Amino acid sequence: MNFSSKNSTFAILKYLAMKKVLAIRHENKYEAEKRVPLIPKHAKKLIDKGYEILVEESPKRTFKHDEYSAVGAKVQSDISAADIIIGVKEVPIPNLQADKTYMYFSHVIKGQAYNMPMLRKLKELKCNLIDYEKVTDEFGRRIIFFGRYAGLAGMINTLWSLGQRYKKLGIDTPFAQLKQTKEYFSLDEVKAAISKVGFEIIEKGLPKEITPLTFGITGYGNVSNGAQEILNLLPVKEISPEELLNLKTDPSNGHVVYKTVFKEKDMVQKVSSDDEFELQDYYANPENYKSVFDNYTPKMSVLVHGSYWDERYPRIITKDYIKKIYESEKPKLVVVGDISCDPDGGVEFTHKGTEIEDPVFVYDPETDKPTMGFDGNGILVMSVDILPSELPRDASTGFSEALSPFMEGILEADFDKPTEEIGLPKAIRRALILHKGEFTPEFEYISEYLK
Repeated sequence: MNFSSKNSTFAILKYLAMKKVLAIRHENKYEAEKRVPLIPKHAKKLIDKGYEILVEESPKRTFKHDEYSAVGAKVQSDISAADIIIGVKEVPIPNLQADKTYMYFSHVIKGQAYNMPMLRKLKELKCNLIDYEKVTDEFGRRIIFFGRYAGLAGMINTLWSLGQRYKKLGIDTPFAQLKQTKEYFSLDEVKAAISKVGFEIIEKGLPKEITPLTFGITGYGNVSNGAQEILNLLPVKEISPEELLNLKTDPSNGHVVYKTVFKEKDMVQKVSSDDEFELQDYYANPENYKSVFDNYTPKMSVLVHGSYWDERYPRIITKDYIKKIYESEKPKLVVVGDISCDPDGGVEFTHKGTEIEDPVFVYDPETDKPTMGFDGNGILVMSVDILPSELPRDASTGFSEALSPFMEGILEADFDKPTEEIGLPKAIRRALILHKGEFTPEFEYISEYLK
């Protein structure tokens, strides 16, 4: 923008008056949600360029009111003056406003029934909707995500759950000294605590009755990498799926734990032939494949589910399978850390996403009933739905670092123009689900779920 003319002062004032107003909303879907999409440091960069930022009052937010006020943001209860409203989780229907641009995790791209009323309201109000989950590069790789932090918190909670469950079963392990993720001040603090457990395993070993202690991890993306980052603080020996099948005794005598990472080719095979596995064919035709994960389950002490799943794909573990092995033997599998947390999904007995305040349940295969807490007959499941919020400051900082480079482009976009002329950064344009209340071409398929 060139303001070199004699009317430059007027031009600057006019330009600033045209700038869109950005708001950071209060997260009110979950009581324990403390994350923010844009931290004060990155808000300041926009404010320094002349953008106005409103921050909705929130007593629980991990970054406090005075931290935003200190960089020039306006903290207030009313954010209706904003053109663009950003958050983390879905906006409850009563809070939606007409003609706004919203950016958050909408959870509608699979046609999720529970969010179709929200989507209908967004259409009715002629809103624009940008979903972080679909912000991708030209190769389809996600750019803005909390996945690593879900993996970090998920594995921390899984190790904590393991210690508590073994304690209920009368087995004392060094994992019992760990706490739930939210009880630690920072990621550095929790890493130090887990490293301490690792040193104890090296020095004293684990109880013989639980060795070899084996962890199976599904997936190899951001969630899985975050989970492995935590697990690798212990003395870990990585073994292949084939080696896991042959692991009958513990050569280390309890002084290491074993990790196996499962890719798609390890978990499924074609139903009708012995053809070599082809990943793209599996993605395109998942109905032609069946799960073979049951081969590995009896060898695992802990399953950490961190891979993508939807109803087109075979389940990782079914209720029928777990019931069958419980009828015939005492399973080795003690804990499932379901980080992916698809209710009734890849892990069929994950019946719901749990809350941070009540994070675990024991699923009884005999009765097909869950019991909240660590007591009961069966397998303990940790399936917290908003895991990154247990590391709210670290997670928000990492997320904001990925989002902030796109914010000026979003604020400068002209949503009054036709969809392909808005001027959004390409990665953000790929994530535009609604434009003025209408589906963009890439997301027109979602309309079938609104019927």
